[in-house]
Amino acid sequence: MAPALPTLLCLGLSVGLRTQVQAGAQEFHLDKEGNPDLWDRQKPPGPGDKARFSIHYMRDDHAGSYRCYYGTRTGWSERSDPLQLVVTGPYGKPSLSALPSPVVMSGGNVTLQCASSQGFNRFLLTKEGEDESSRTLDGQQTPDGQTQALFPVGPVTPGHRWTFRCYGFYRHTPRVWSAPSDPLELLVSGLSWKPSLLTPQGPVITSGQNLTLQCHSDVGYTRFALSKEGGQDLPQHPGWRPQGGLSQADFPLGRVGTIHGGQYRCYGGHGLSSEWSAPSEPLELLVAGWLRDSPSLSVQLGPSVAPGENVTLLCQSGERTDTFLLSKEGAAHRPLRLRSQSQDGRYQAEFSLSPVTSAHGGTYRCYGSLSTDPYLLSQPSEPLALVVSGLEGPQRSPRRGLELSTGALHRPEHRSPGHELPARELQEEPLLRMLGLAKVSTEGRHLKVVKPIYDKHTVNTVLKGNKRKAFLELWDKTVACQARLSMDSPGRFFTPEPPGEPECSLPSLRFSHSKTAPDTCLLFLVFPVYVDYQGFPGGTSG
Repeated sequence: MAPALPTLLCLGLSVGLRTQVQAGAQEFHLDKEGNPDLWDRQKPPGPGDKARFSIHYMRDDHAGSYRCYYGTRTGWSERSDPLQLVVTGPYGKPSLSALPSPVVMSGGNVTLQCASSQGFNRFLLTKEGEDESSRTLDGQQTPDGQTQALFPVGPVTPGHRWTFRCYGFYRHTPRVWSAPSDPLELLVSGLSWKPSLLTPQGPVITSGQNLTLQCHSDVGYTRFALSKEGGQDLPQHPGWRPQGGLSQADFPLGRVGTIHGGQYRCYGGHGLSSEWSAPSEPLELLVAGWLRDSPSLSVQLGPSVAPGENVTLLCQSGERTDTFLLSKEGAAHRPLRLRSQSQDGRYQAEFSLSPVTSAHGGTYRCYGSLSTDPYLLSQPSEPLALVVSGLEGPQRSPRRGLELSTGALHRPEHRSPGHELPARELQEEPLLRMLGLAKVSTEGRHLKVVKPIYDKHTVNTVLKGNKRKAFLELWDKTVACQARLSMDSPGRFFTPEPPGEPECSLPSLRFSHSKTAPDTCLLFLVFPVYVDYQGFPGGTSG
């Protein structure tokens, strides 16, 4: 019978080849393909059925195809099946990346790009894990002088992990490979509820400051992953619970530099499952201070305007600028963007705010950027404070908060502390009705709002289509404490607690049982808000 040799991929400096046969072998021979002479021979030290051939230091010329056979008193055996020895490491490792992204929707396809500047004309892709496999493709020349191979992968499913490496080699030496690329793991994104992603610093960050991104959810994910548009890294962190029902992970990114500008998303996962949630809404980070210019910001009607007037903020620069951005201090939303216009050798953009309401009051800055690096901004302009005059009562400094627009423009009457709004008034407001607000009680200019947050099964079965989408988006943004939701026409302005209180304390959660479905547990969100009656037509300070 022919002896059996184990398949071996040689990755180190020494290796042993072992052959095993039936008893009675008196001598073992080892042949290497392409070598006319016997490569090695061994005699067993005693009666036996095994022999070991050693390579003490692997070199390129050791790569190849080997067979062994043995002799007995009656003759020689057949040769074994070939054993392929591959030497890795003589050349530098190629790069392995996923196009367009290492994040793939469950059931989707992706292209893996293996590339190198060393002129390889063959590339090999290996998949690690229980279903280990490999594929080889010819290399193609790229415009920048590299060679690459594009490996289609898919459909990608969450049943197991998708981890890959690739190698480069030359056609005339097919068993001498480069060092392996760094591993690339695909993240399989599913349909479970998306988490929220935010940064305490706001969308415009300054070079040199420490940056941390926070991914959190009420679903109770045990781990979170972060991705950046165009990037290949997918850092993962375990989740922790800052308070009941919520889970989050912090992603410290270090000191801010040019590499931090861009769009980010995060994902939540459970345990060891290879499936992740749907992606969060994108978080855009803009790095200020990388262009030497500092634009100027002015207001055409003066810094004090009356409600209902039109006002234009003018941002100008003497340096080439493709886009201007207008940022309001403390605002959670992204800065406004306008393409620049060239006039008399200067670049400018006019930001129109009309009609002016109390919400427009605050401190503004503008920045410039180039189309080649849209996430890298100039130095900020000098701050411009816009005061909305003619409002009754003392002015409040602008603060980051939650804006709810219900389409109901009636002004609530001034009520004594603890007086509850009648249920019929709530039913007139489409957003409140959709969310199923249970109670709104007032204490002067303070409201305490109770909103039921249903379990996942209830939301999926009771709320359909756009209502379900709006409900989930509002819930995500409410927990983030920095959203601005607009539905129908503008009506009411809510902010967190007044000055002196924590600017953005998270809401408290309470549980109750559904009367219509006793086995269904309802989750109620209770959060205190401050009502600025100056935001209502004809409003008073209360």
